[in-house]
Amino acid sequence: MKVLYLECNMGAAGDMLMAALSELLPEPEKFVEDLRALNLPEVEISREYASSAGIRGARMRVLIRGEEESSEDLLQSSASCIEHDHDHNHDHKRNHHHTSMTDIKRIIKGLPVSDKVKSDVLAVYKLIAEAESQAHGCPVEEIHLHEVGALDALVDIAGVCMLMEKIDADRIFCSPINVGRGMVSCAHGILPVPTPATAAILRGVPCYGTFEGELCTPTGAALLKHFVSSFGHMPLMTTEKIGIGLGTKEFPAANILRAFLGETDMPMMTVEELSCNLDDCTGEELGFAAELLMKNGALDVFMTPIQMKKFRPGTLLTVISRPEDAEKLTDLMLRHTTTLGVRRKTCARSCIHRSIERRDTSFGPVQVKISKGSGIARCKAEYEDVARIALEQGITIRDVLKEIKD
Repeated sequence: MKVLYLECNMGAAGDMLMAALSELLPEPEKFVEDLRALNLPEVEISREYASSAGIRGARMRVLIRGEEESSEDLLQSSASCIEHDHDHNHDHKRNHHHTSMTDIKRIIKGLPVSDKVKSDVLAVYKLIAEAESQAHGCPVEEIHLHEVGALDALVDIAGVCMLMEKIDADRIFCSPINVGRGMVSCAHGILPVPTPATAAILRGVPCYGTFEGELCTPTGAALLKHFVSSFGHMPLMTTEKIGIGLGTKEFPAANILRAFLGETDMPMMTVEELSCNLDDCTGEELGFAAELLMKNGALDVFMTPIQMKKFRPGTLLTVISRPEDAEKLTDLMLRHTTTLGVRRKTCARSCIHRSIERRDTSFGPVQVKISKGSGIARCKAEYEDVARIALEQGITIRDVLKEIKD
């Protein structure tokens, strides 16, 4: 399985991500020609190599009407709700260009790219618009984007979406995101880092902050949120290519974003681990809760004896959940146990590939689980079938398994 891992130790901006991903192509310079073929008016695109803290990497340059908007400027991009009595006679400087979602959809519809790329670009813009809508407290349809909706950001978003299509990874993983810290100046004044829009986009994503300044742009955040399936440590993978994209701002650390492309033969997924400590729950309540949790989609439920405060014996209830089921299962834990809170953490789960086969045995058909991957091969009869045969034949489970194996 082809996997892509993005290391965002210095945050993420659209141009950094695009530069890093372009390095994974057989002919990175050919990608510049693909971008120019978008035929966006008054846009000049180039690609060059530079270094940050001695680390060599690629940098994308986008000129709009001969001017370059740096990644730091894009960090300050914002949106607003345009009032009906807005005066359109004022001097429209770059920071005051207004682009509606309708304008953006029209431009995207006319791009000479695949339907998949158009769909991805629209989805990324939708994340940005919804975040700006929440930040400004107005409907999405009234949002008018400034730099985020300008041609340079469109190049970044379309470029990354095109690269993701070309790379065609089966799964995309990402490190926790360094968003920076402090305050940043933008079109609406001085805002905290991460800005409200970026924070809204990254809700549910592990983040942290080092270095003064804003490291993650709304565009970078939206691209990661759209494409990444799991955030955490690098998965078990064999790396074949590494791409390095450079930012333009100087920091004590190398201002780079790295993309690792490789292979793994172990299927991976993200799971949520839910847990709580209980010392006043009866055995009947715990058993009922565990059964209910399994019936409602928990991947696993287990209980561990623990010692709690005042030396009281207690139980650690742990539930392994799919991300989409975590809220529902948390609610069940709160309602059907005596806990006052449930802890939650995101885990990357590496799995051996599993399949179920139906095999003929001396006892008749039996369901068998086949597990293969990373040099591991296992075969095990399903418990329900083994238990049924043992009851029917009046023999032990061990006897059934020995007969099937032989």
